[in-house]
Amino acid sequence: MLPINDLILFSLAALGLVLSPGPNMIYLISRSLTQGKRAGLISLTGILTGFLVHILLVTFGLTAVFIAIPMAYEGIKWLGVFYLLYLAWQGVRPNGNSLFETSDLPADSSFKLIRMGFLTNVLNPKVAMFYLSFFPQFTNPKYGNMISQNIQLGIAQLLISTSVNIVIILSASRLAAWFQSRPVYIRLQKLIMSGVLTGLAIRMAFDKGK
Repeated sequence: MLPINDLILFSLAALGLVLSPGPNMIYLISRSLTQGKRAGLISLTGILTGFLVHILLVTFGLTAVFIAIPMAYEGIKWLGVFYLLYLAWQGVRPNGNSLFETSDLPADSSFKLIRMGFLTNVLNPKVAMFYLSFFPQFTNPKYGNMISQNIQLGIAQLLISTSVNIVIILSASRLAAWFQSRPVYIRLQKLIMSGVLTGLAIRMAFDKGK
């Protein structure tokens, strides 16, 4: 069992991660603004699933491949870059169903929302590097089984991420009706969000990772 002080310190680091503007936050805010809190919460399910994949990878040592084989990191990084650019293009392409377009959430679109949230998270190598950098600092063989310790840290991170993102979703969704009644602001929001996603893609492309 990890000491409570270590869990608190790790929780603060995890809080910093979830509060840092990035693809996950942008995606959740855009979905909540344009389609309401239900779409935001469904999208959050996909993002949390992506976090779970990262946790399992670092728990069983697979994320260390990023360090041992630099090309593995580069491959995931460029997949993330192209996916962010794809999301940005969806927001501005003419005569298309934009990621940011205001519309009612179809009953059969839940899987798509979960899938897009999952890909937005799992294709971000910086999340994997966060786990790889922080987990070893808070685990120690003298505290017991290492896998159990990693799972404890993962649960703490998931709880923090879930709580903060729910607050973000509920706050953003309050603006949905306001946006829906003002089409000009929808177009402006699409341009801004697409610009932010493009900026994140460029920053990821030039990131050295180490």
